[in-house]
Amino acid sequence: MPAFAYRAVDRSGKRLRGSEEAASQRALALTLEGRGLVVVDVKDAGIHTTSAGVHFSHRQTVLEVTRAIAALLQAGLPLARALSAAAHVAGQETRHVLEAVREQVARGESLAAALDAHRAEFSPLYVGVVRAGERSGDLAGAFARLAEQLDRDERLRSRLLSLSIYPSVLATAGTVALIVLAFFVLPRFAELLRSTGAVLPTSTAFVLATAHTLRQGWPALLGCAAALPFAWVWSRQTADGRLAVSRLLIGAPVIGSLRRQALSARTARLLGVLVGGGAPLVHALDEVRACLSDPLAQHDLERVGAQVREGVPLHHAIALGSLFHPLLAQLVAVGEESGRLQEFLLKAADIFEERTERAAQRLVTLLEPAMIVSFGLVVAFVALSVLQAIYGVNTGVLR
Repeated sequence: MPAFAYRAVDRSGKRLRGSEEAASQRALALTLEGRGLVVVDVKDAGIHTTSAGVHFSHRQTVLEVTRAIAALLQAGLPLARALSAAAHVAGQETRHVLEAVREQVARGESLAAALDAHRAEFSPLYVGVVRAGERSGDLAGAFARLAEQLDRDERLRSRLLSLSIYPSVLATAGTVALIVLAFFVLPRFAELLRSTGAVLPTSTAFVLATAHTLRQGWPALLGCAAALPFAWVWSRQTADGRLAVSRLLIGAPVIGSLRRQALSARTARLLGVLVGGGAPLVHALDEVRACLSDPLAQHDLERVGAQVREGVPLHHAIALGSLFHPLLAQLVAVGEESGRLQEFLLKAADIFEERTERAAQRLVTLLEPAMIVSFGLVVAFVALSVLQAIYGVNTGVLR
């Protein structure tokens, strides 16, 4: 049988690690739980992570820490001890952050406030779900939901990354091929055609003029490439930049629908957790607005909250806007009418998350043939233009 390495914590909070043979990771986890241990991590012994071994990425580290805290809290360990034990799952940098969070919690601060002080490691969505769990008294459930959400996001991100590798290579190769054509091949071909004195076809003249324009404007192209990192920082670090990117994404033909569904999913998930924890609807809307990073979503939720304070039903206030998917308002209406608002909010979140995942995978899958066709059409147009010019020259010579 294969061997698996494990990390676990006993009822006293003592951290244990070792390796055992088992039929599967799940079988070993069940065996350890039968001994009264809380399983933090089970991995193949060949890839067990140590301080000198494989380093997980930041997202994977946060996921592992979240899983560990959820398991430890569900086992009945106090929060401070669970944070201390989970810190040993993380890398050195994240471990220091968790120790700082534990110290803040020990001084009497709320866990959400302590996590919010480290936004580089924990997103507003993460902090919002933890805050909802604290208010509802179900912190273990909040971490379990966070682990599930982060795991779903990581699986989707991994699949999209795998699917996008070939299109990225194709785009790079196609761009290099077009640069070679424009800067090296076509200039020599243009000199050859001019030396014949023949009249160039319209398509050939257009191709040569385009190549000439690109060669003359290479400083501008180089400047645009150099400005991309600064534009990225502006779009991430400034309010105007985030607003511009949000408007660009929402206004895009295909990505806009995908973005609306993703925002609808996050809003429904957070609102459902907060309402289920006993938070008043108006306060829950304020919390959700603070947890979302999209400026357009924040503005729309501010409008929704103001209308709800005036007595407008939630589903009607959502429907009056154009940001969220129309299905969200319909499901909220059913939840309000049946008195099961939390249930239908969480159901809406599940629906939109599943739709977003399928749509994103479909979009990336279709990107590959679209790029092949696009580059093929460009190369075919250039080749036909060149052949047309050569044929015209040969015909002129024969005459």
